[in-house]
Amino acid sequence: MGEDLRFDGRVALVTGAGGGLGKEYALLLAARGASVVVNDLGGDRAGQGKSAMAADQVVNEIRSKGGKAVPNYDSVEDGDKLVQTALDNYGRIDIVINNAGILRDRSFARISDVDWDLIQRVHLRGSFLVTRAAWPHMKKQKYGRIIMTSSASGLYGNFGQANYSAAKLGLVGLSNTLSREGAKYNIFCNTIAPVAASRLTQDIMPPDILEKLKPDYVAPMVAYLGHEDCKSTGGIYECGAGWAAKLRWQRTAGANCLKPNQPYTIEQVRDNWEEICNFDGKVTYPSSSQDSTMLMLESFNAGSSDEESPASSSSDTGGDGDDDGGFNPSKAIGFEMQSLDFEYTSRDVILYALGVGVSTTQPDYLKFLFELNEDFCVLPTFGVIPAFAGLSNLTSVPGLQTIDVTRILHGEQYLELKKPLSASMKLTNKPMVVDIVDKKSGALIITNVNSYDDNGELVVVNQNVVFLVGAGGFGGKRSSPHLKETVKAPSREPDASMKEKTSVDQAALYRLSGDYNPLHIDPSFAAMGGFKQPILHGLCSFGFACRHVLKQYANNDVTKFKSIKVRFSKPVLPGQTIQTDMWQEGSRIHFQSKVAETGAVCISGAYVDLHGGAELTNAAGNQPPSPGLKSEMVLSAANEIVSSSPDLVKKVNGVIQFNITSNGKVAAVWTFDLKGTGAVYQGEPKSGKANATVTVSDDDFVALASGALQPQTAFLSGKIKIKGQIMLLQKLLPLFQSFVKGKL
Repeated sequence: MGEDLRFDGRVALVTGAGGGLGKEYALLLAARGASVVVNDLGGDRAGQGKSAMAADQVVNEIRSKGGKAVPNYDSVEDGDKLVQTALDNYGRIDIVINNAGILRDRSFARISDVDWDLIQRVHLRGSFLVTRAAWPHMKKQKYGRIIMTSSASGLYGNFGQANYSAAKLGLVGLSNTLSREGAKYNIFCNTIAPVAASRLTQDIMPPDILEKLKPDYVAPMVAYLGHEDCKSTGGIYECGAGWAAKLRWQRTAGANCLKPNQPYTIEQVRDNWEEICNFDGKVTYPSSSQDSTMLMLESFNAGSSDEESPASSSSDTGGDGDDDGGFNPSKAIGFEMQSLDFEYTSRDVILYALGVGVSTTQPDYLKFLFELNEDFCVLPTFGVIPAFAGLSNLTSVPGLQTIDVTRILHGEQYLELKKPLSASMKLTNKPMVVDIVDKKSGALIITNVNSYDDNGELVVVNQNVVFLVGAGGFGGKRSSPHLKETVKAPSREPDASMKEKTSVDQAALYRLSGDYNPLHIDPSFAAMGGFKQPILHGLCSFGFACRHVLKQYANNDVTKFKSIKVRFSKPVLPGQTIQTDMWQEGSRIHFQSKVAETGAVCISGAYVDLHGGAELTNAAGNQPPSPGLKSEMVLSAANEIVSSSPDLVKKVNGVIQFNITSNGKVAAVWTFDLKGTGAVYQGEPKSGKANATVTVSDDDFVALASGALQPQTAFLSGKIKIKGQIMLLQKLLPLFQSFVKGKL
């Protein structure tokens, strides 16, 4: 069980809060720390009359229990006044619960213009006006939670409530759109359809039913939707009697009634009516307007290219007709796309290295970032960049010309280098669709791109696997011999692990290497894809992970790289930390990457094959880092201080190796290389021997870093042992003083 959910510091506006559901919402939010604006016009359920009593009584009850609340007596048609009450009293508005409502029940034939207009004005227009007034303040503070109140009548219809049900379903549409427009501002909007006893239902339901449908059996659900922990948006929830459920739209597989070269007639609809209405077969669950139209277009393309009846088109692989339109795997498989030349220079190589996290604070950075360095080289994963250009014309392939590129997900990637990449090259890319696999819920499109140098020598092999959502079920094979398979990692604890925080600008930087998909830079475009912010490119995370493997097992020697295979599982957000867990099996390094902050796996089934076999060394002195060492965080961050302290580096002018022990055994080795530009890294010195070697326990090292233990005292008491130039540790004292001052 987690901690109690609180609303301290949040300001909530509840309309129609003078009784029933609204009152329970206000009481609960206030009891959990929210400051509440209790709005109620004080009229009857038909919307007639006005009184301050209802709102005042709720405010007084909240205040008597130590809560914070103010009344508001305006109509929801004066939405700006309600929101202004919150701003005047509490300075902000975080939660809006549109609850106010009235009834004017009439059979459809007896509904007057007044009955219709008043219901729309209070329920639909009132919710619009209140929300519109709060919207700019929520956008500015990048936070907001909005709840619309629909009803079973709105969702399903009800006799005598045509006006009411129309307004209530209108609120669902309003909420659906606001959920999309608000996502990039952290404004979430949901709809509830509550069933509870209130002044609107007090003489409609029998007493025993009303007892089971108390308003306080709905309030917790609504409060949770208003809490920052709740990440739902665009949802529809029915709730009552302590029960809650989410609704979604369901659609039959439908039928394409068109026949090739024939007019569309009423009789064709009649003849396909059973299939149009069949929920017993395959169903879909559209969640957007794009989803709504996609199946229609796919069905149209399939039907227009198929000589058989629409009912048989689901198992057709495309035939051999002359029409290349639509999704037609049989025409795409084996198709060789146009060759494309790709030329790059050292500038492109450096830009890519920066895009996948190489930093001047890291050891060996010059070999990746400075073109005049004698060891300048290209990160192996740069090999995906030339191939990416070769895949840009996927929609030119016969059989793939009408696919929706917005429904393509990058599923897997394989890269193999036949020889290390040069600092600058001209490559010719030859892409080919080698296979398409039917995964029922979608199609796997497997494309190989071979890249050749000016001499016609094969340099780079890429296999790109994309998943085309909704394109499955075409009767194709379920696997492919051409696919480079992912491999499950060993079941033991990782042999090594490495963490690295990405920059908040990582995606903006990586895209300059050629992937300009707005999903990775434009918040509004990301919101359309269902993401709260732009996400990191999968191939960027791929580059980070491969660097970790090369650093850990190849000492950043790019000539040892042979190939890499990954599956992309979940996205990484710029600014999050990528943790790569690694297992060595001979010359194959299995790895899995995850987001350290959430534990979500972003790369799975992955491996890097290296040249060198059993002689490969673990960069951490052949010892996997011991999980749980307290010193790891301090040592990992020490590099930042060292790299920004040239005077300290110049003063020490030496290399110090720290052997960190746990339970009497060396658990980790770290090197303070305080020569040249200075660096702190895990493992033994990369060249030569240390000028001083310090052996200290994990606890005592943290005590030294925190200032709880003085180096001199530790040495005299035997808590640290030093070999070599003992005075170097004395020169290192300013670094530990930086720790004490809280610079880490």
